[in-house]
Formats: sequence, C-alpha cells, structure tokens
Amino acid sequence: MIEESFEYAKGGLVGKWMKWILLLIATLLLTLPLLGYSLRILRGVTPSPEVDNWGTLFFDGIKYFIVGLIYAIPLIIIAFFTFTPAIKAAITGDTSHALAVIGTFFFGLIVFVIVAFIIGIFSTAGIIRLARTGSIGESFNFGAIIGTIGRIGWVDYIIALIIMGVLIGIIQFICMSIPYLGMFILFILIPFITLFQARYICILYDSAGTA
Repeated sequence: MIEESFEYAKGGLVGKWMKWILLLIATLLLTLPLLGYSLRILRGVTPSPEVDNWGTLFFDGIKYFIVGLIYAIPLIIIAFFTFTPAIKAAITGDTSHALAVIGTFFFGLIVFVIVAFIIGIFSTAGIIRLARTGSIGESFNFGAIIGTIGRIGWVDYIIALIIMGVLIGIIQFICMSIPYLGMFILFILIPFITLFQARYICILYDSAGTA
C-alpha cells in the first residue's frame, strides 16, 4: 500500500509541475478545492485526475468540510471544557485552583486523544463513503462503515491508519525541524502528501471489496 501510494503520487506530480502548482493554489483557497480533489482520488480514479472543474472541486470540498466538522463536534466540546479553565486562569492570574485546573487539563487531554482516535477510525471510512456516494448522510451510515471495517479486519484497518499517520507525522516533524524554511517546505509538499494519503486510504477501503 505504501509503495503503490507513493508511486501514485510520484506519477501524478513529478514532471507535471503545473498540476503541482494548481494544487498549491487549491491549498491557498482555504484548502476547499484540495479537499474536493481528494474526493476525486477517493473515488478510485487512476492515474491521478487533472485539477480542473474548480466549481465542482469547491462544492465537493465544502461537503468534505461539513462532514469533517460534524465528526469533530465531540472534540470541539471536549476541547472547550478542557482548555477554557486553563485559559481563564492564565488570563486572570488566579492560582487558587491550580491543581484542579491542571488535573482537568490533563484528564481532558487524555479523553481528547482517545476520542480523536476513535473518530478518526470512523471518519476515514465515512469520508470515502461521501466520495463514492456523493451523499453527506452516507458519511454517517455507521452500519455500513462498521461492516466495511469488519471485512477489512479491525486490527488491519487500525494498524494501516496508524502507519499512515506515523509516516505523515515523520515528514511533518522533519520539515518543522528545519529552521526558517521548514513551514515553506511542508507547504510545497502538501500536494504530494495529499495524493499519497488519499490513495493509501482508497486502497485500504477497497480491500474490503465494497464500492
């Protein structure tokens, strides 16, 4: 999966610099066209599609954003109750409940990470269902999502997502470790990372033998 996804991104971008530039422009436009382009890849298109029909890219990107936002609601709520007391204490300088604030912060942080991991498991398959059906509602068809993950194998599915996250995390860490130019390099690599990631989870999803 890693090799095929890398070759997919390489074949789609290396030597095709105009496509790379257009995807960078798509990133600058609030990333909405880039999200829409990801949905094209998640539909199983090979080789990588051209960057065209910008109206469709924007519309699909908005749907992608809406689905992502809905999935993120529990995380937003947890973050609010976790970080608000700490921010309030920092602003007011109130240290009378410092231990309680610290305890709440770390407990909330642990809960946030666990919930984010669980949401990531379901939202990944949900986004692909959005790409395949065009329906926002199908992104939350948990019966179908659970069935698909079950056919892939829960352990295989979770391990594959962790591997992808680690690989992308390493790239981000390396880029951020480069003084001054790190953020710029990471920005330049966004199109390649996008193609790699989308193709990777597309292969993972299709391994269940579902449309």
